[in-house]
Amino acid sequence: MASPRSNARLVRFAIFALVLIFCGYVLTKGSSFEASTANVAKTNTAPAQAIPKNDAGAAGAAGAAGAAGAGSVQKSSGSAAVGGAPAAAAPAAPAVEAQNDASNPNLANKIKATFVTLVRNSDKNNILSSIRHVEDRFNKNYHYDWVFLNDEEFTDEFKNAISAVVSGKTKFGLIPKEHWSYPEWIDKEKAALAREQMVQKKVIYGGSESYRHMCRFESGFFYRHPLMQEYEYYWRVEPDVKIFCDIDYDIFKWMKDNDKWYGWTISLPEYKETIPTLWETTKKFMDENPQYIAKDNNLAWISDDNGKTYNGCHFWSNFEIAKLDLWRGEAYTKYFDYLDKAGGFFYERWGDAPVHSIGASLFIPKDKLHFFTDVGYWHVPFHNCPVDEETRFKKKCVCEPKDDFTWRGYSCTPKYFTLHGLKRPKGWENFTG
Repeated sequence: MASPRSNARLVRFAIFALVLIFCGYVLTKGSSFEASTANVAKTNTAPAQAIPKNDAGAAGAAGAAGAAGAGSVQKSSGSAAVGGAPAAAAPAAPAVEAQNDASNPNLANKIKATFVTLVRNSDKNNILSSIRHVEDRFNKNYHYDWVFLNDEEFTDEFKNAISAVVSGKTKFGLIPKEHWSYPEWIDKEKAALAREQMVQKKVIYGGSESYRHMCRFESGFFYRHPLMQEYEYYWRVEPDVKIFCDIDYDIFKWMKDNDKWYGWTISLPEYKETIPTLWETTKKFMDENPQYIAKDNNLAWISDDNGKTYNGCHFWSNFEIAKLDLWRGEAYTKYFDYLDKAGGFFYERWGDAPVHSIGASLFIPKDKLHFFTDVGYWHVPFHNCPVDEETRFKKKCVCEPKDDFTWRGYSCTPKYFTLHGLKRPKGWENFTG
């Protein structure tokens, strides 16, 4: 038989247990924990909304994130590391709503503009690096579209990896065969002999057929691609480039608001061995079509003797932000067709940089050209780094002014500043050697 002391212990334990049960009931009754738990479970089990690739929806939807592995074209900026899975759709919803809000001036005031890149599948990691620079320094705030072009079909692996890091819509296009092949009037044997001679002379890319197709395409066809037709401005981006400074304004809108048609960061002379007859062909076009030459043009920058010869100065076209009407216009279209029929893209090695630069210098007034002093740019082997400290600090630039090419003796930019009457940045004289 249990002792009185044992019975007393059992009674006290039973009373204590009842008190605990009652307290737990009261706390649970007045708590929202169960409701929150149900909501969390519902959020985590509901399928994420997948956004189809190349969806034609509004650009504001660029922030919507798809489920991991869905390969959505539109991702919220900063939602994934390079090649990584995007953030879950449900937790990202509040941010997406804010990004799509028409009251956001960055999105509400966007213009019809895009980045454009000519790239191969094998360049995936190299272009991902460039995209990260552009997104982190600029596009994460604006979500502009990005057009990728290739003479071969893009792989799903390439498209998924790229779409994961671009904050705007991504579009992938195949270049028409006629834009990446020999036109019927080209003598292929003559072209092959010309390549042999350039190899013997050790001309850079002298023996490359694909480089010539690239130069011809960038000179006269990229802007004709169907994916480019809806846009007014573009920014060309190549693999393995770097942006050193924050671009804290809508650079496309700035170009439009200030009626600028061609923007650049680096200039230098072209290799004369690659363009022996380019200027002679250009002069013939000018003589036959004087109506296309703009008043107050930029001829004095590309010729030191009033047009008799070409000094080789050109805007380095691996970075260019331009109005597509410059190339779509009658003057440049006829100029390119004239050059194309002459055959210099294949019989010599005419580059798109001098062709674009000559076109921009002849067919529009020089005040429509713009040198970007505040972007900070690198493409092997040249740097553009703001040399004045105030700009570097304000734009959070990560570059060394001692590496800047702008004011070096081989650069054509000092001449541009002189001819255009532009004020040189503070301290430029310390970076000329």
